[in-house]
Amino acid sequence: MGTRRAWVVWIAGLAAYVIAITQRTSFGVAGVAATDRFNATASALSAFAVIQLVVYAGLQIPVGVLADRFGSRAMIAGGAALMAVGQLQLAVATTIPAGVFGRVLVGAGDAMTFISVLRLVPLWFTPAQVPLLSQVTGIVGMGGQLISSIPFAALLDGQGWSTAFLSLAGLGVLAAVLAAAVVRSEPPGSGVPRHTPTVRQTGRVIADAFAEPGTRLGMWSHFTVQFPGQVFILAWGYPFLVSAQGIPPERVAVLMTVFVVAGAVGGPFLGRIVALRPLVRSRLVLGIALAILVAWTAVLVYPGRAPFWLLTVLVVVLSAGGPGSMIGFDFAREFNPPHRLGTANGIVNIGGFTAALVSMYLIGLVLDVLKATGFSGGNLYALDSFRIALCVQGVLMVLGGLALMRVRRLVRGRAASS
Repeated sequence: MGTRRAWVVWIAGLAAYVIAITQRTSFGVAGVAATDRFNATASALSAFAVIQLVVYAGLQIPVGVLADRFGSRAMIAGGAALMAVGQLQLAVATTIPAGVFGRVLVGAGDAMTFISVLRLVPLWFTPAQVPLLSQVTGIVGMGGQLISSIPFAALLDGQGWSTAFLSLAGLGVLAAVLAAAVVRSEPPGSGVPRHTPTVRQTGRVIADAFAEPGTRLGMWSHFTVQFPGQVFILAWGYPFLVSAQGIPPERVAVLMTVFVVAGAVGGPFLGRIVALRPLVRSRLVLGIALAILVAWTAVLVYPGRAPFWLLTVLVVVLSAGGPGSMIGFDFAREFNPPHRLGTANGIVNIGGFTAALVSMYLIGLVLDVLKATGFSGGNLYALDSFRIALCVQGVLMVLGGLALMRVRRLVRGRAASS
């Protein structure tokens, strides 16, 4: 554990995850172009992201079970290949159903990647290294957003839809080859059990992982703080900034870069705090949630278009949600044995992506309703319409925070009685 080979395996898995994030976030950058290519309404456009995330979230527990059964190597390589096929399909799609099918394949491949990469960390590294490396995994992976928001966006603008998405398919093939050649699921002689479980045994593993209050504490932590950044990056941030706030696309690219860099700077710091002071983890999650609510409130109530500095503050605060959500996986690792870690991680990962898909769809629905009623003045992406629609996020964050505090009491009560 912690050897040179461990670092090589982890870096190869991390590279595949970076490419997976590029695949996941590419459609958010292409949102305006997709509106023209598919002649899509806001609800139809949100359906691309929502259906992708429905597939992603729905596959988390099955993928976790499969990762425990077959190991991370097969899951990462298979996921990368599936995403390549999905982007190839999207490159040639000219109708909404064809485009959505491509995103379904991307969502399925994406679902196979993160928890499989995260599963490598506690198996290849010492317990003292795990919290920080888990944070770094999530943070470096978000570097894929830079690829989608800068070179991919430039390629889309300069060479067109098909060429841009064909390039993403090529990246998927590269990730599949790299994972198959370099990644190994666990160190030789690690003793991690491998067997083919019956349906009843699989159900028992899933039930035991979910019954563990620590797993649910991780799930609600992930639910509460992960989704605002995903909603911003995957679906509504680009239209909000360009169409409602009047920010030029090149400055939007700067903000997307700030999102990634801020997360990269803050993540290791947060991971260090978690490693040294594990008892403050849930308070950190709630503090990040409160900061996101305050930042969004400041932007949405600002008279007229918000100044660039305030939007930058919003992006920096949103970026903390990614590292904050990684605390959920720390709870899963602490309260579950190694043989069901993939399953527990899958349950945790469902949290934020379920909130994201609900939020994305409701925002698009509200925008369409406001346009249909004449509130938007014929402008689908009017600033006042976004002010109303984006409030959906606040409701979900409050609900998540309340659920988190309830489960936290269960965890603390059990610890006090043991």
